[in-house]
Amino acid sequence: MRDFRAELEQRQANGLYRWRREVQTPQQPDMVVDGRSVLSFCSNDYLGLANHPDSVAAARDALLETGLGGGASHLICGHHSAHHELEETLARFTGREAALFFSTGYMANMGVISALAGRGDTIFSDRLNHASLIDGCILSRARVRRYPHADVAFLEAMLAETEGHKLVVTDGVFSMDGDVAPLPEIAAACRRHEALLVVDDAHGFGCIGAGGRGSIDHFGLSAEDVPVVIGTLGKAFGTSGAFVAGSQLMMDYLVQKARTYIYTTAMPPAVARASCTSVQLVEQGDDRRAHLARMIARFRREASAMGYTLMPSDTPIQPILVGDAWSALALSQALETRGIWVTAIRPPTVPEGEARLRVTFSAAHTEAHLDRLLRALSECREAIAGTAA
Repeated sequence: MRDFRAELEQRQANGLYRWRREVQTPQQPDMVVDGRSVLSFCSNDYLGLANHPDSVAAARDALLETGLGGGASHLICGHHSAHHELEETLARFTGREAALFFSTGYMANMGVISALAGRGDTIFSDRLNHASLIDGCILSRARVRRYPHADVAFLEAMLAETEGHKLVVTDGVFSMDGDVAPLPEIAAACRRHEALLVVDDAHGFGCIGAGGRGSIDHFGLSAEDVPVVIGTLGKAFGTSGAFVAGSQLMMDYLVQKARTYIYTTAMPPAVARASCTSVQLVEQGDDRRAHLARMIARFRREASAMGYTLMPSDTPIQPILVGDAWSALALSQALETRGIWVTAIRPPTVPEGEARLRVTFSAAHTEAHLDRLLRALSECREAIAGTAA
């Protein structure tokens, strides 16, 4: 029998043990965690909409109208008019013909990729893709070829030597590094080699592009350039669930083939109704995005001047590269003693030797919040035992 206890003890010895923290407040900068007040810089609520009064009111009103549960899968009796309204809203937002509403981003990626590729096909995946994309590739049973991060020349060489149906999958904004994929070059390579391009823009939507329309809009790419785009609603949109958008033909195909869509209970209709409101808030959020950009620029300038090693990112994801897991934990804990909550990210989430603190910004943060973070980082320099300097 497998020794589960020994595995857990080994993870603890290596500084890789994971544990959950108990949050007692809504998602917002000032939170109560495990009974203690902290200033959070680790949420994906990039636009500060998770507790927005308009979305909360929309959800409350919808609960009275639609009830709580989804009741059944979309293909039984769970597809409510609120779901349909959200899908039409997301199709317009992304400039696509149609969209499908999934329960989570993980389920969207698993379902879409395993539906669009199978035995005998080949999937090309960026080495730093999110775990849900990686697992979707595995579930598909297709041949999977990984290319070095953002290396389009390497990808194109692999595409050129491969026959048959080809699928290229990439994050738009990479969740642990915060950089943006070279989508124009990837799209061009896919056109030349007749590969279908799927982009997961979970961390791009809301943050970049006109009206927060993400990395695809940021580069001025069309639906022909990127036929399938996936997004989550639990990040910049501030609600819950996920979606895939593309042609009506593609959405019809996914309704028939995406097992994570077919075989799960539909999300509560009230969440869909609140998400419609959140899409409007994202579109109208230019002031929030401008505020974010100013804070990010100041953080990068001042944290770099302290000697911290930052990664090349202009998005709300601002990793501080530390190196080993124990040093990342030490810095995280030193910050928390000063009332700042930033999570240490360790292998296997990131490669060995690249443990980091993943600092994430929200439009709900103020300049005073940033002052506190920078002051705490200045005081914690001695806590780093590794490669940050």
